[in-house]
Amino acid sequence: MRKSLKAAAAGAACVVAGAALYGAGAATAGQSTANSTHEPYNIGLLVKDIDTYYGTAADSQGVYQASPDSPYAKDLARIDAAATSAIDKAARKAHHRGEKPAVVFDIDDTLLLSLDYEKRYNYTYNGTTWADYVNRADRPAVFGSPELVRYAASRGVEVFYNSGLSEAQRTAAVQNLKKVGADVNLDADHMFLKDKAAPPAYLKDCATPGTWTCTTVQYKAGTRRHIEKDLGYEIIANFGDQYSDLDGGYADRTYKLPNPTYFVS
Repeated sequence: MRKSLKAAAAGAACVVAGAALYGAGAATAGQSTANSTHEPYNIGLLVKDIDTYYGTAADSQGVYQASPDSPYAKDLARIDAAATSAIDKAARKAHHRGEKPAVVFDIDDTLLLSLDYEKRYNYTYNGTTWADYVNRADRPAVFGSPELVRYAASRGVEVFYNSGLSEAQRTAAVQNLKKVGADVNLDADHMFLKDKAAPPAYLKDCATPGTWTCTTVQYKAGTRRHIEKDLGYEIIANFGDQYSDLDGGYADRTYKLPNPTYFVS
């Protein structure tokens, strides 16, 4: 379930504060919930803080962009530097042992930045407007993420994508990833998207044709389990902007990218 800024205002500020620890690969208990009996953080002030964090500004076409000099960009650079070093070491060890190393990336706000959508719709979610936005296939890259995808591939690491986007959005996702330079393994064998009409057998405990009850953690962890147990890979790193992208195991290290604009349980 995707929660808007209004629904998660008290908890959203925790995301940035926790990004450095989780982003370095350390395990955490996951996202805290907003259940304080005290007055929550003011939404207007929170929006200003978010704009400052991203360095938000509209470009010449009126599209809201993050600044490459922003605190957000600097946090991403630190995470990417740690991940690059860890991938190199883990890949060499895996190849030495005869294992098949892999990395897994979420897509939304891990590879493709949705800041313009969040700003335009006041940090609320609507399935129709979101689908229209995704299908335009013109989101900018999350700073450094396409380079990380290509780096992993250059080290002989298999790249997979594990996204909450729907099967109907596959074409747009592929086009957009190509556009930002994450043009690695964009075929159906490597990009896992939600197919509620015909879910894969490995999700049978929570999804059957026409009936989908999987939580985000069940869906994403179940897909990682499939990559490891059925396809024979060792996932050395898993990247996501939500704790639900990362929880559930089946990854040696997890990297939480910052995202204070929404929360997916």
